[in-house]
Amino acid sequence: MDTAFLSPPLARNLVYDEFAVLHPTSYPFHTLRYLRCNPMYSRPLLTIAPASPSRGLIQRVAALPDVDDFFWEKDPTPILDTIDAPIHLKNLSSKELKQLADEVRSEIAFIMSRKCQPCGADRSVVELTIAIHYVFNAPMDKILWDAGQHAYAHKILTGRRSLFHTITQKNGLSGFTSRFESEYDPFGAGHGCNSLSAGLGMAVARDINGRKNRIVTVISNWTTMAGQVYEAMGHAGFLDSNMVVILNDSCHTLLPKADGGAKMSVNAFSSALSKIQSSKGFRRFREAAKGLAKWFGKGMHEFAAKVDEYARGMIGPHGATLFEELGLYYIGPIDGRNIDDLICVLKEVASLDSTGPVLVHVITGTENDTGGIIGSEINAVEEGPSNSSPDLLKFLGTGLSRTYNDCFVEALTAEAENDKRIVVVHGGMGIDRSLRLFQSRFPDRFFDLGIAEQHAVTFSAGLACGGLKPFCIIPSTFLQRAYDQIIEDVDMQKIPVRFAITNAGLVGSEGPTNSGPFDITFMSCLPNMIVMSPSNEDELIDMVATAAMIEDRPICFRYPRGAIVGTSGSVTYGNPFEIGKGEILVEGKEIAFLGYGEVVQRCLIARSLLSNFGIQATVANARFCKPLDIDLIRTLCQQHSFLITVEEGTVGGFGSHVSQFISLDGLLDGRTKWRPIVLPDRYIEHASLAEQLDLAGLTAHHIAATALTLLGRHRDALLLMK
Repeated sequence: MDTAFLSPPLARNLVYDEFAVLHPTSYPFHTLRYLRCNPMYSRPLLTIAPASPSRGLIQRVAALPDVDDFFWEKDPTPILDTIDAPIHLKNLSSKELKQLADEVRSEIAFIMSRKCQPCGADRSVVELTIAIHYVFNAPMDKILWDAGQHAYAHKILTGRRSLFHTITQKNGLSGFTSRFESEYDPFGAGHGCNSLSAGLGMAVARDINGRKNRIVTVISNWTTMAGQVYEAMGHAGFLDSNMVVILNDSCHTLLPKADGGAKMSVNAFSSALSKIQSSKGFRRFREAAKGLAKWFGKGMHEFAAKVDEYARGMIGPHGATLFEELGLYYIGPIDGRNIDDLICVLKEVASLDSTGPVLVHVITGTENDTGGIIGSEINAVEEGPSNSSPDLLKFLGTGLSRTYNDCFVEALTAEAENDKRIVVVHGGMGIDRSLRLFQSRFPDRFFDLGIAEQHAVTFSAGLACGGLKPFCIIPSTFLQRAYDQIIEDVDMQKIPVRFAITNAGLVGSEGPTNSGPFDITFMSCLPNMIVMSPSNEDELIDMVATAAMIEDRPICFRYPRGAIVGTSGSVTYGNPFEIGKGEILVEGKEIAFLGYGEVVQRCLIARSLLSNFGIQATVANARFCKPLDIDLIRTLCQQHSFLITVEEGTVGGFGSHVSQFISLDGLLDGRTKWRPIVLPDRYIEHASLAEQLDLAGLTAHHIAATALTLLGRHRDALLLMK
């Protein structure tokens, strides 16, 4: 490898990590892969990926930069060092609070840079977080967040600073708020849009129990795309429960206007207006005016209400009257970087009793003034080595490591070139950079709907009814939210929607919140659904062609995040599979592995491990969970004493379908013994992917050890697991 163009610290720190291959021989050639670990840096962090076309499994090879060469020294934090709990904020002056904001922002940036994670959205809400904890009294007052990364400053200020460097690591802090982690987290932040509903429930419980604590929920403009937010707002307005809703507005829109559109700004007038709106005098005057209008009769009250609505609409920002119509008293917009204004408004809001729900609109900024990527839960993926040196780009050439998403989008784009009816509907938080290829090539055939997954599914069904071929691309964890629509609007009507389920299985540091272990189970139980999963990127390409071919019923296929295991180079057109047909990859005797999805690669490694003990196992690739390849299963049962099904999914998935068939077919009545390997019946907490697989018992060593145990070789199984 030529590393002449690299700086000495980078060149000397190229190291291997978790390098595992299918065969005993190692890969002799490697290519460098670019990874921008933080938008603020222009210097690259490098990783190594296999260039050999032979199939194998390599998880990660990392280049560790020299700390002195790549990262800055940690800035002193004299004020933050004195903060162990929110109560310590109460005696700080305005100047000290502003300095504290800078220190918290620096702390987050320092730790996130070491973890090679973007730190934009988490730093943009620092002033807002400080103001909330300065005014309200947590944990007695309940503060709820609907986006995990927005709560990073909250974690630091609530006694978890010393552990913040462990965030998203095994046995470390969660990347989301967690009831199990701290009393300052009254509710877990999951997929967004839940804090308002949960907060309203807490407010009603407080009123019934006769308590006086305050409820504060922080929502973002990303989560306002989900219908649950407006359902909760309407219910809050109807109940008139006392609670504070803070809209954290990053000034980002999912669907920007063609002319660019002017973004909402905060000026002296809007700041003064917000202070007036939140003041006790104005609120009491407004309530008194309402009472007087009612005294004059219904007609006068309705007229006064319209005058109030029109007046507030004239001087307020666009869309403010929507919240008023839902029953929330709107205040804003407020500059999210101005701690003094934030504290002033929040103090006024907190001092009022029995005023119903209040929405405070806070502008926290854009990516340019936060120095990072907007949107916390967005899986921020860098667009490529835009700021790297020409020498680096020349060296990299076409050897960039590709992901399953890359292969999928390239294959789908190739299909769309020949079939004008193919369209893409994307749902879920953020958008993978791979989809930009399809979006740029076919902008009129690409629809990004954010976290409106329910709408995405039914919208796809409508497109299919109109004669198009929709590919509905939604991460497994977000597809859960649209399950009713999948049943009622797609499967029950046999509408040919093609579901591409991304981020399936375990996802590493994002933990159970964003993992996708359930889709095999909840999709395969639907009567009309075809369910399949590729064992590698070549089969993924073929499954895209298979899905495009199906026009009489819905079909879905799942694939994991992460790097591909074999093919490099340009993608050719796929060849459709015969529905419900798998294959035997390697023939052996006595014991057979039947894998579903990417775990087939681990089954092959397990076979290689067993060969060291003189055992030759059969490995078969199921490809389809529904319909099953019953001929393949019969063959495996008749020719082997043990059948082990392997999947990266929960109980009730592929293995359950196999057991249902072989029990009804009488195959379990003879000598064949069946064992399933699935994810355990618990949530796998955040850790690296390798650590998660080890915790779940789904590594190649676990698979091989299961086979040895079935064969009665318990001592060998223990030796293998050491």
